[in-house]
Amino acid sequence: MEPKRKVEVLPYSSIWRTAFQKEAATLRMIFGSELLEVHHIGSTAVVGLSAKPVIDLLLVVRSISRVDEWNEAMRGIGYEAKGENGIAGRCYFQKGGNARSHHVHVFEEGSSTIARHLLFRDYLRVHPARALEYGELKTRLAGQFPYDIEKYIEGKSDVIRRIECDAAQWSREC
Repeated sequence: MEPKRKVEVLPYSSIWRTAFQKEAATLRMIFGSELLEVHHIGSTAVVGLSAKPVIDLLLVVRSISRVDEWNEAMRGIGYEAKGENGIAGRCYFQKGGNARSHHVHVFEEGSSTIARHLLFRDYLRVHPARALEYGELKTRLAGQFPYDIEKYIEGKSDVIRRIECDAAQWSREC
């Protein structure tokens, strides 16, 4: 039986930006002209926000139906292809097994999910007090549920929904 992954939330580190840039360059080489955009998303993309030290990358591709063609190349750099993994229209890859280091979320251009991820990130970047509140919640939940990722995720869900609503309102006002 595989040991449970520990839920660990760390203070923000500038190393995360560098790790994103390095991985983005590698992914651009793998996907070539199929890849339209690479975005750093998730908590590691927000300066000052405490996060699980996992770099989330969002890739925008021309055609989601072609992504499986790169599964072998992704495996070659340490990724495991997970299919949609619960989100329709996404191809998902994770790197590092139980010592997870990177998640890659691939969406086809025009997917509404792209804008949702970018808006959440951008809102927290512009509202550091909200980012601090969110980071403190994550730190508290990681301490409360160190080996229960489901409870950790569940504990964040209401706050995430509130931030998403506030971000949507903010984007209409911008």
